[in-house]
Amino acid sequence: MINKFAKKTVLLALAAGLTMGATLAQAQERVYALDTNGAVAKSGFGLCWRTGYWTPAAAAKDAAGCQCDKDLLPKEVCEPKKPESRALPPEKKVTIAGEKITLAADALFDFDKAVLRPEGKAKLDDVVAKAKSLNLEVILAVGHTDRIGKEAYNQKLSEKRAAAVKSYLVSKGIEANRVYTEGKGEKQPVTGDKCKKMGAESGKNKKLVACLQPDRRVDVEVIGTK
Repeated sequence: MINKFAKKTVLLALAAGLTMGATLAQAQERVYALDTNGAVAKSGFGLCWRTGYWTPAAAAKDAAGCQCDKDLLPKEVCEPKKPESRALPPEKKVTIAGEKITLAADALFDFDKAVLRPEGKAKLDDVVAKAKSLNLEVILAVGHTDRIGKEAYNQKLSEKRAAAVKSYLVSKGIEANRVYTEGKGEKQPVTGDKCKKMGAESGKNKKLVACLQPDRRVDVEVIGTK
């Protein structure tokens, strides 16, 4: 009985010794004193209490090292190097090439008409050639008239002229959804005061009709990328 009791006592003592040794070894790994909650104990000035095992090298390995002694530790310990971000390739610049072409009505249409003349078709052929030399974005065709006649009539005439230009461009291979048309009627004359006081406001007044010729026009703007 005594031998068994003595043997059991020795085993318990050895177990206790091993547990204490593990606790001491664990304590030696920590270079800062811990409170009862397991947190780093601090002074009234907010400084961490160091144990006798504290060294800069040991503090660098301690979980609380950066919290307590960041200024004393190597920078790479408390501020891990951020992964380098790859620089994005520079954006490819797209050059917008826009060219505005004014096509006079005397070359495109007869007076008070919206049917293209041969000379007008020749000018539009040049527009098509320019458009096909670009990565075409859009073609804007804006029709205009002079002031002779009623405003509502001139508005419709300007729209018909722009539509005639679009139809011709499409017939030459330009995509219909690339051509936008608009009619401005007599609202945007370019003659200014040049043709005032020239007699009757009538299509029979040849002098006035000739003077207002620049107002009877179609503005065509080709926009695309080179």
